[in-house]
Amino acid sequence: MVVFHAGTAMKDGRPGEPRGRVLGVTAIGATLKDAIGRAYRAVDRIHWDGAYYRTDIGKKALARGNV
Repeated sequence: MVVFHAGTAMKDGRPGEPRGRVLGVTAIGATLKDAIGRAYRAVDRIHWDGAYYRTDIGKKALARGNV
């Protein structure tokens, strides 16, 4: 699993207010379903006031059978 930082404006050389997406979480698994599960387990460990995340990532691919 890898967590990518993104969407934070720099202010005076330091990260400032977040703008849109702040992190991207990527995981690898034996199947798409496994990779999605690993990514969401990692996301469940990331917390701060006002944080939220999408819960539909990968659902279309799973529905099409692209596992």
